[in-house]
Order: sequence, then C-alpha cells, then structure tokens
Amino acid sequence: MGTQRVTDDLDRLLGLLPQSVQVALSLEASHDQLLEVVLDLGRIPEARYPGRASALGDRAITRDDLADVVDKLGRFGADNRAGIERTLHRISAIRNRQGEIVGLTCRVGRAVFGTVAMVRDLLDSAQSLLLMGRPGVGKTTALREIARVLADEMQRRVVVIDTSNEIAGDGDIPHPAIGRARRMQVSSPEHQHQVMIEAVENHMPEVIVIDEIGTELEAMAARTIAERGVMLVATAHGNALANLIKNPTLSDLVGGIQSVTLGDDEARRRRTQKTVLERAAEPTFPLAVEMHSRHRWSIHADVAATVDQLLRGQQPRVEQRELTSEGGMRRFEPEDLKGPVRRPSIAVASSSLSPSPGSLSAPIPPSLSPLDSPNCQPGDEAVRTSALQVLCCGITPQLVEQAIRRHRWPACLVDDLCDADVVLSVRQGLGRVSALRRQAKDQHVPILVIKADTLPQIERALERLLSRRDSAPDPSSIRVELSGHDDELAGLEECRLAIEQVVMPQARPVELVPRTERVRGMQAELVNRYRLRCDVFGQAEHCRLRVFPP
Repeated sequence: MGTQRVTDDLDRLLGLLPQSVQVALSLEASHDQLLEVVLDLGRIPEARYPGRASALGDRAITRDDLADVVDKLGRFGADNRAGIERTLHRISAIRNRQGEIVGLTCRVGRAVFGTVAMVRDLLDSAQSLLLMGRPGVGKTTALREIARVLADEMQRRVVVIDTSNEIAGDGDIPHPAIGRARRMQVSSPEHQHQVMIEAVENHMPEVIVIDEIGTELEAMAARTIAERGVMLVATAHGNALANLIKNPTLSDLVGGIQSVTLGDDEARRRRTQKTVLERAAEPTFPLAVEMHSRHRWSIHADVAATVDQLLRGQQPRVEQRELTSEGGMRRFEPEDLKGPVRRPSIAVASSSLSPSPGSLSAPIPPSLSPLDSPNCQPGDEAVRTSALQVLCCGITPQLVEQAIRRHRWPACLVDDLCDADVVLSVRQGLGRVSALRRQAKDQHVPILVIKADTLPQIERALERLLSRRDSAPDPSSIRVELSGHDDELAGLEECRLAIEQVVMPQARPVELVPRTERVRGMQAELVNRYRLRCDVFGQAEHCRLRVFPP
C-alpha cells in the first residue's frame, strides 16, 4: 500500500491575494500545512495552520484589497462561496448589513490520495457509509477520494452532488481528484435534496456522494434514495454517533428515535423505567465512521446495533483504525485488553438500577493531598502514591475530571488496570467488558458501580471512596459481592440482549461469556422462557452457554 500523495495547486490561490500578503506568505516555510488565509477589513491578514495562526505583515486590509480579490474571483453564489476554476480552493465572504464584503476566508483545497485505505473494506460491502467529524478534520477530502476509488477502481456508476463545488472544484469541468465520477452542481443549498432525487431518477447511478447532509429534507431524500437500492456516501457534522442520535433533524440517518411505553412485565424484565427510547427504523446508513483526526478513525460496522446499545446505556463495540506513515492501516479491536486498557465509549442513557449501599468500597491510601490535575502520568511517582487512582468503565472521563477539579480531591484518572486503586463503572459498562471484570477480580481491584453516568452520581461516588480512606475493607468481601449479585445481573442482561438482538431477529447462534455454574443455570432458565434451546461448551472456568435460534 503506497504512502499518501497530496496535490493542492496552491500557487493559483496565492496569486489572488494582495501583493503584501503574498510577500509575507513567501517567508513562511510551512506551505504544505497551510489551511486558510483570512482577510478582514481593517485587520492584519492571518495565515492559519493546524494548531496555530500567523500574522502576515503589519499592514491592515483595505476595501481596495478586498475588491481586487473579488474582481479576480467573479460572482459569489447564494451560499457566499466562490472558487477557482478546476481547483479545490474555496473563498467564502463575510458581508455587512448592506451586503458589502468586509471579510474573506481563503481556504486551501487539497486532493489527498491514500486515506481510502482506512475504509476500503467498507466500500466493498456496497452498503451506505456516513462520515462524521468536526469541521476541518478532512471529511470532504476523504469523500473526494472515495468517489474516485468507487468510480475508477471499482467501476461503479458514481454521481457527486456538489452543492458548493467543494468536492469537485469550481467551473464546469470537475477536478481530476474525483476520477470518472460524474458531478451534478446545485444552484442553491436549499435545492440540494431535489438534485439528490433528480440524480436517481435521471442518471441511473449505483452510488451517490453527498457533502454535508444538514436539513430534514435532505435526510428524507437520503432515506428515499437508500430504499431504492442506491449506495450513499455522505458526510454530516457531529463528533460522534451519539451526537447524531440527539440531533432531531438528522437522527433519521441512523434510524430515528421514538419514545415507547412498556408494560409492567416488560419493564420489570428489562429492569428499566416504563418509558424508554428505542430506534424507530432501520438506519439509512448501516455503516458509520467517526473521524477524530486525519489519521485516526472509529468504525461502526453495525450502526443499528450501536444505536440500540447507546439508547440502553451500554458500551458500543467500536473499532479504532489509524493510518501509518507508510500508508498502511493499524487496527485496534474494541475489546483488545492485551495492551493498555482504553476508556470505554460514553453511554448516552442510564440504567434505573442502583448498587446495593455499601456493597463496594476502595482501599484508600492513608495520607492524601490535593492535586491540581486529575490525570496521573505514569512516571509521576509522587502523584501515584498519594492519589486515588480511578479507571473509568462506561463513565465519561470528562465528568470525573470535572468533579475532581471542582472539589480539588486527591484523585486522578489512569488508563491501565495495573495502576488503578478502583474501577468506577455504570452497571451496563461493566457487563459489556467481561475481560476487564475478570482482570479486576484477579488483581484484587474493587469495582464501584453507580446508577448513572451523571456528575452528581460521580461526585457522590468519589466522595464516598475518599471518606473511607481510613477503613479499607477486606478485598475478599468485595470480590464475593462483585462475583455474586452483579455478575448474575450482567449475565442475564448479556443473555437477553443476545436473544433479542441476534438469535431471534437474525436466526444466528450466539456464544455467551464464560460464567459460573449458578449464572449459567439462570441464563438457561431465561433461554427456556423464550422457547429456545441452549447447551454448555468448554471446561472448568471456560464453561459457557451457547444459544441456538428457533
């Protein structure tokens, strides 16, 4: 697999800028890292790079400077954007109340070849793919190369819906970065959904590529296209799938959310409140990618399952992928605990169950002192010996850090179970990471289970742990409590989810996590209630239940 290759036609963009700005930019050495040049009336021009900004000269921008740039560009569209023909650069205007241009953002557009290695296997599946991430993380760049690979290498009929000419560049001839893919321009952003439908009806595409789905009409058009059997590749703003679920405008892309009232028996069986949130339909996009940076992505290979888990407050299985400097790809499996323990994903819903009072406590060092930082560095021995080391499981780390900073508590977060004094978890998070639970038991690390992933619950838990620093309990009593009540609940919940989400709807057998004989008996009883059959496999501590479809 080759390394990344970048083309940007930067000279054509720099040629539009005022002469004084061009001279100042010529003194900068990091042209390959340049993101954009900002020209604001009455201010010093500015060049922006990843993580920093640099002033360009000492002369403020005048109205004549802005007018010269606009004259070279031509007409701006309804979205206040203009481009340079057959390049990927984008110039956006800021106007005053009278409609006059008082600022320009000249963004550098680059064609990057090599990022598609991160999702090549997903493209082979021919399922619709959604890319998410904050602005500037490279969504459009990835979209551009995906269109080229689908059209040139995979010989698919690809149509790009290019609302602002950002994917294929300005002008009537598309940029070579999209290969043989065809491009449909959109007269104004509010007509994007109409052009999406027109592309399907008139041009018989196998794949439609869309940048920035942002309205309810566009989300509805995407679902209509997907139901006609056309593959979609699109982007949407939002850092993670959890953000999309909470967005009422775009939640339909991942199946939509509806409130359901359960009967008394069902609520008791699920151990939840009677009113719960559930997914309303199948997702428009079965595959999703969270782009954390240009080289690190999270892959959701089953969006429906991920949404269901998030709504139940459980930890979703997310595969991490990184692009190496050689152009290869490195994967991190969701439950790979051979290396340092990673913090599980954030739960967006909470359980109605609460732990038994006094069931778990953590041994606290006798002498503690306030800390300014809630994070423990592996080499800081002073911090490691004086603070409560907390490992999060299904808990939002930012909330724990906020609680520690607010009260200046002598505690800090760690990433490795070997460094932890206690594991702080919600019940669902603990049930999904069985390997971590077994390791905690073997290493005599207590686990404190709280009701919900909220700041008040976390503050009460930390206060309780720190208040018991003078009376550390017997670790053996902790392990008995953990391996008893909590393990039974986790085993039953795992069995129920396997039956309801895999065995019955997909007619596939599922092998559960190894459990004690008592828990396996309870799981087998639950299987019988669903009129299914099961059997025991493995020996000694590896004995586990396998559930078969009807």
